[in-house]
Amino acid sequence: MSLALTPSFLLAVAALVVVAGAINGIAGFGFAVVGTMALATAVEPSTAVVFMLLPILAVNVSLTRDLSTDDLRSCGRQFAPLLAATVAGTVVGMTLLDRLPEGPVRLGLGLITLGFVASRQRVVPLPDVTAAIDPSVAEGRAAMTVVGLASGVLFGATNVGIQLVAYVRRFDLSHGLFVGVVALVFLGVNAVRVGVAGALGLYSDPTVGALSLAAMVPAAVGVAVGTRLRPRLSERLRRTLVLGLLSVIGVRLVLGGLGVA
Repeated sequence: MSLALTPSFLLAVAALVVVAGAINGIAGFGFAVVGTMALATAVEPSTAVVFMLLPILAVNVSLTRDLSTDDLRSCGRQFAPLLAATVAGTVVGMTLLDRLPEGPVRLGLGLITLGFVASRQRVVPLPDVTAAIDPSVAEGRAAMTVVGLASGVLFGATNVGIQLVAYVRRFDLSHGLFVGVVALVFLGVNAVRVGVAGALGLYSDPTVGALSLAAMVPAAVGVAVGTRLRPRLSERLRRTLVLGLLSVIGVRLVLGGLGVA
């Protein structure tokens, strides 16, 4: 795992981290997906995943500050099974990082990203395949465990956590609380991931580790900017901004996986 250090590359990475942080501050999610997927168009996906670990941690620390002490306790109890299962799955996923072929990984990441966009867009109505599932079952401890394990494996190997975001949306939380809960889950998971990455030797190139550490600052700045902008933007504009950017990134990844770009 290595990065080619040129002034233009470093400037582009800094700008990417700030933009991804701003999007996360505005929408409550998207930093890991936007940052990792965009970076994966220029470097190996495994390097992009490891590089983004510390910035993701900084972003989630920033967002959990919006939760009150009571919110933290309540959400911690309610989502404890999801958090525990996601952590376990993430450890498994991280062991796969250096074993996955680059081309198919880019293609898979692109398809997952575009699938999420399709599920969230409102131009073409799509049937909700989960609507028939009893909410008490879909939101119970067993479901949290299954969703957490499966999502953790994918998140650990790719930084893609949009499936967790989609699941937490089922709980009909206010936007502010939704942002905090998502951040809380990812904060716990990513704190473990940083330790696991060190134990697995994924920071074998000290440059990747040093730049990842430095990127925590622009990530936090981006979140602060996005959080300030959030009340001034309509829900429709927030959705258009996030889904539009994810669409561009998803297409780039698919083309890269197919060897077209």
